[in-house]
Amino acid sequence: MQILALNCGSSSVKFAQLDPSAPDGSEQGIRGLAENLDGGDTALLRFSDAGSQGSRNLETANHEAAVRGILTLLRERGEGLRALSAVGHRVVHGGESFRTSARIGPSVIERIEELSALAPLHNPINLLGIGLLREALPDLPQVAVFDTAFHQSLPPRAFRYALPGRLYRELGVRRYGFHGSSHRYVAHEAIRMLALDVDRSALVTAHLGNGCSASAVLGGRSVDTSMGLSPLEGLVMGTRSGDVDPGLHEYLARRMRLGLSEITALLNEQSGLLGVSEQSHDMRQLWAASEAGDERAALAVELFCYRLAKQVAALVVPLARLDALVFTGGIGENAAGVRARVLALLGHLGLQVDAARNARHGRDSGGIISRDRRPVALVVPTDEEMLIARETAALIEASPAA
Repeated sequence: MQILALNCGSSSVKFAQLDPSAPDGSEQGIRGLAENLDGGDTALLRFSDAGSQGSRNLETANHEAAVRGILTLLRERGEGLRALSAVGHRVVHGGESFRTSARIGPSVIERIEELSALAPLHNPINLLGIGLLREALPDLPQVAVFDTAFHQSLPPRAFRYALPGRLYRELGVRRYGFHGSSHRYVAHEAIRMLALDVDRSALVTAHLGNGCSASAVLGGRSVDTSMGLSPLEGLVMGTRSGDVDPGLHEYLARRMRLGLSEITALLNEQSGLLGVSEQSHDMRQLWAASEAGDERAALAVELFCYRLAKQVAALVVPLARLDALVFTGGIGENAAGVRARVLALLGHLGLQVDAARNARHGRDSGGIISRDRRPVALVVPTDEEMLIARETAALIEASPAA
């Protein structure tokens, strides 16, 4: 079964045409990424297929051009679109309406539109991708895989804010969590790699990229996570502040005469690593600058690692014990120095880095980057597109004629 997984992000579109039943590690189909979809002058579609790589320019730097470019690319290659059995879409916010993935139809689309109030930067883009694929492939079943669904297992003590109850009942104000597809994928991969009993497993997963979040996963289910009502809550990120005092909004409004939308933009787009360093949101650049003696870059890196270590330690509370800390995402998979600093702050949990394993990103040690004792720390490359494909295939096979 060939599945097209489409992952429309805020400034990029990832895609993969995969056979979700293929053995782990076997050669997969075509994958790619359309980048710089922020209305600038140039946008590029990069792709790889059976070991070969290529790229092409997009006519317009927006999501519609990217999706149409992906469809054109697939039509040109082999059986392409004719081989597809279904399409799976990443949708960021499913609210409390979707605890699992859902086959897409008018009612599901309507509910995703309603939930756009909770994710105005993401759900409309996800809907754009859904609309274009339904237009291009009207006879194929399509499935929505929700970022928030994995975190719907959070208990009330973890998802409720200490606010008047009517705000939750009437407006849905609560903690939802995000990056669910990534947390779910790497948690179950780590359980497999470590040969753990799923029902007895206790993990903290850390998805570290431009957006960052951490989750406590007990028995394969999310029981707490760092992101909340929106992806702004929690860890220090590339351009997002993470946790701040809510009183900051009124203070900035009075002192800088900023409106709420301007303050929200500041916290989302001008803060985090970029705001502290005042030069970049890229951890690779900041690490190099820090090593060269740049004090602002060094502070940004230190703050990032410290806040992550604090969050990891806090997430052990709902687990009551810890089998493993899992690093994933662009920073988590590649920044050995960041991982080492975080583990150095977590020695009281029994985590001790193995410098040689960590330098090799765990590639010849089953992902493990810590010393031979429990708990362990390990690197697990995430594959959200594979999870989307697997979820889509499972739902289509379970209800072939919805």
